[in-house]
Amino acid sequence: MAIEFSRATARVGAYVTGADLRKELSAEEVGTIYAGLLEHGVLFFRDQHITDEEHLRFALRFGTLSIPPMKIRKNTGDPVADAVHVLDQTSPKGEGGDNWHADNTFMPDPPLGSILRAVVLPPVGGDTLWASAYSAYEALSPPLRALAENLVGVHDITPGVTKAKAKGHPLDLESLQREWPPIEHPVVRVHPETGRRLLYVNRSSVTRLKGLTEWENEALLPLLCDQIRHPEFQVRLKWEPGTIAFWDNRAVQHYAVPDYTERREMHRVTVDFPKGFAD
Repeated sequence: MAIEFSRATARVGAYVTGADLRKELSAEEVGTIYAGLLEHGVLFFRDQHITDEEHLRFALRFGTLSIPPMKIRKNTGDPVADAVHVLDQTSPKGEGGDNWHADNTFMPDPPLGSILRAVVLPPVGGDTLWASAYSAYEALSPPLRALAENLVGVHDITPGVTKAKAKGHPLDLESLQREWPPIEHPVVRVHPETGRRLLYVNRSSVTRLKGLTEWENEALLPLLCDQIRHPEFQVRLKWEPGTIAFWDNRAVQHYAVPDYTERREMHRVTVDFPKGFAD
């Protein structure tokens, strides 16, 4: 059965059929899936009841492993357990996922993308949304696009760690700040493979726009960050057991809806690709 894509919305997202992730994919199948990722920004696979080992094997066909800086490293000696990031939550509000964001943009070279798998789901709630950063940029008025082209955002790990610590996660803020000092990224970036321009700011990591006064930042930064919130740029996924989402962290932002109070366990593997952004 050939791999096919069915668009989820007009702007972003597609459902994938014809791929069995329990099996070793051929080079042709990997290439087809990656081409679909570049076109649609995020891919959804249903009824993929795979193990952590199969999850990791699938992820590593697309790049090298990227361990998120804020992941609590278990160092169990089991390469699979150490590579798979388990998100086990019952009270997610305020933990950071409920802001529109791309992952780890406080890094000089943020990861290419993540592959997230539903393991345990609450009876209702816990959806995830993705939004096209291409569409967010393209919908700006021409004068604002021209202004954004000349702006630089300062991305900082501090807000994310502060939120996580407030929720009881045992993170060393000072150590992480030393390892990951603030980094600058252009507000408008060009995707290295599609060539499309996109808006690259988010409320989780961007603390200010370089060179602007405090008053100018107060006015402009929220406007640019919140551009991603327009529903016409978005797709919403209702998770089911065996659902997998694979997204291009360069091209989309995502938002985890914190509307549940029963256990939700998700397993994630994050990967780097040879082609990141080149400023």
